[in-house]
Amino acid sequence: MSSFFDVAARRAAAATAQSNAIPSTKLKDPSRPVPWVEKYRPKNLSDVTAQDHTITVLKRTLQSSNLPHMLFYGPPGTGKTSTILALAKELYGPDLMKTRVLELNASDERGISIVREKVKNFARITVSNATTSQSSAYPCPPYKIIILDEADSMTQDAQSALRRTMETYSKITRFCLICNYVTRIIDPLASRCSKFRFKPLDETNSRERLELIAKAEGVDYEDGVIDALIRVSDGDLRKAITYLQSAARLHNPIKHAVVDNDGDEEMGNDGIVITAGEPVTVRSIEEIAGVIPDATVEELLKACEPKKGISAYPQISKLVQDIIADGWSASQIVLQMYNKLIFDDIVTAAQKNDIVLIFSEVDKRLADGSDEHLQILDLALRISAVLSR
Repeated sequence: MSSFFDVAARRAAAATAQSNAIPSTKLKDPSRPVPWVEKYRPKNLSDVTAQDHTITVLKRTLQSSNLPHMLFYGPPGTGKTSTILALAKELYGPDLMKTRVLELNASDERGISIVREKVKNFARITVSNATTSQSSAYPCPPYKIIILDEADSMTQDAQSALRRTMETYSKITRFCLICNYVTRIIDPLASRCSKFRFKPLDETNSRERLELIAKAEGVDYEDGVIDALIRVSDGDLRKAITYLQSAARLHNPIKHAVVDNDGDEEMGNDGIVITAGEPVTVRSIEEIAGVIPDATVEELLKACEPKKGISAYPQISKLVQDIIADGWSASQIVLQMYNKLIFDDIVTAAQKNDIVLIFSEVDKRLADGSDEHLQILDLALRISAVLSR
């Protein structure tokens, strides 16, 4: 009992136990597998794909080392966060990044208290001078950078509180706001920033990046796989890389050690099981992305076609019930039916006009959280009514 009250002895015992403990798996290990999105994230501005105008302007501001407040906006997966992180690395280098850059995800921390406490406290701290070695290798300007990711999720009060902070500490702190919808940023905040629009990646740049990653990772794939990735990702390179990694893990060989009954791992060749690999297929990409088979969509659209003297409801109801029971996404059904009908030459322009209005209404209901089964059934029946005119 006497050792319990001996604080010094307890601290020494805790330190000894900690030093003898197994190293944490959280420590950075270069051999550990990481998501390809992080592994191939751009390390500098030259690696950023397809955003030529933005990168050109940022490189010029990098030469003068005098950044304005910035607002990056555009669809997800187009390189907004990667660009500002690459810019910060070129400004400060890996050593000063930890003390000069504050990155906050505004979707998690978006209240006014965060702006008044964490952001303001970091913004008011004066930066220390860089060492001779650091200043010779990197520009190391005398200001910090605060990155507010998903800034369009911040409340109106938090954005209003941020205005004064940006003005007061602008000499020692630069802000970079990142958002998907620039209209959700209040005008006083947007007017204080230089705006940079990130457009969806075009097919050429996406193809080059995906082929580069597939070659580096040794992924074997069939013809048309890269086209399928570009099609299902819709300009989102992050989504395309994630789908490629998932498909590679699904098809390529996996090695693992067999454990004996006594718990020891067999380290010899007999202890390694290799599953036979096969090329990544287009269908596997579509399954991972949740794309509905064309035959299923065609069957539903065929059921919507007018038939004399026969009600379309029983057949449509059964097909919709089967589609929902199979677990297909209602949003994906709407998207694929829309693409089929819009490019169908048999449907007249007047019918397409009415059908587009139906699609917009159903899409709004799904975004508001309506029942997917009822909305797809309503969509199919209303399309059938338009086609029968």
